[in-house]
Amino acid sequence: MTLVNRRTSSAVEQLFVSLKDGVAFVTFKNGSTYGYSNVSRRAILNLMLNNNMSLGFWVNTNLCSSPRVKYAEIPASMVKSLAFA
Repeated sequence: MTLVNRRTSSAVEQLFVSLKDGVAFVTFKNGSTYGYSNVSRRAILNLMLNNNMSLGFWVNTNLCSSPRVKYAEIPASMVKSLAFA
């Protein structure tokens, strides 16, 4: 799991991705955390290589608006026990 380098975002607090597994975990500024699976590995690689890409744009395009991606909210009580938190 890789923490995407810090970038300014009005919506995204933290973004972790796994190129190998095709998953992403997003913590939004409002405190909610979501896990996403079946994420395009090409999109993850593009994000990791392009330091100028907006995190909010990437999340909206490749996670929230992608019909192939499955997601679930992770309860706050579980977030603290996860390795990426």
